[in-house]
Amino acid sequence: MSESMLLTVPAEDADARLDAWISTHCPELTRNAVQQLLQKGLILRNGSAAKKNDRLRSEDVISIEIPPPQPLNIVPQPIPLEIVFEDSDLLVVNKPKGMVVHPAPGHPDGTLVNALLHHCAGQLSGINGVIRPGIVHRIDRDTSGLLIVAKTDRAHLGLAEQIAVHSFSRVYEAVICGKLKEDQGTIQAPIGRDPKDRQKMCVTEKNARHAVTHYQVITQYTRHAHIQCRLETGRTHQIRVHMRYLGHPIYGDSVYGKAVGGLQGQCLHARSIGFIHPITGKALSFSSDLPPYFEAVLRHIAHG
Repeated sequence: MSESMLLTVPAEDADARLDAWISTHCPELTRNAVQQLLQKGLILRNGSAAKKNDRLRSEDVISIEIPPPQPLNIVPQPIPLEIVFEDSDLLVVNKPKGMVVHPAPGHPDGTLVNALLHHCAGQLSGINGVIRPGIVHRIDRDTSGLLIVAKTDRAHLGLAEQIAVHSFSRVYEAVICGKLKEDQGTIQAPIGRDPKDRQKMCVTEKNARHAVTHYQVITQYTRHAHIQCRLETGRTHQIRVHMRYLGHPIYGDSVYGKAVGGLQGQCLHARSIGFIHPITGKALSFSSDLPPYFEAVLRHIAHG
């Protein structure tokens, strides 16, 4: 069965581009998914087929029809998972460093989604179709830590709404290069695709999305710092891009900084997460211990 969504454009969002506005207010829909729905005529603006570059006006009514998900071509695999919480609507998993979240070119299997399909016997939300079943938000392959997975469409939409209004709490810990001038601060800088390399993100004003990261130093070392980051928004590579923007890339980040021998990618861990259960209304929060690789990095820089 298809899902329907009805949104009204507030006055402060007037003149926003339609496809970007939908992506911002419907985080469960990727920009590519929005483009596909537009091409199929499944997004209406005031009752008429919308175009991706339409400029919105206050009180415009946007109707979105999400077709039922296609049959999955992803193979369930009995990959061990560390489940922190689970009920009939959702689960919270502690993802290890190095695990890809969902199948993509170059990573057709061995992903978190393959493991989830086996663990949940196929019972995952279908909002994201065949690509990312159950995945409400994501963390990078070489970032470890907590991730929420929706089993039902109702739970998925409820969680996505919390992300959209920034009531979803996500706290990370990282090791960065250099000394920060301030022990705490806020980075408010828009993030978009790097025009020189489409595989990377950067701080830019062009086709960018609002992004805010709050950081605090936990321990300052001689040439590095152990910090905590709280996300107010959740953009692709947000913490990695924002720390690079400050001139303090994350330790081991080969994309936005410098690779470190013996460490697979960036030293970044999704430490805690908090949200309102979309079905029961109960406030939930979970935290995870720093993994062995992170502890090893802290011991190393303490002597450096």
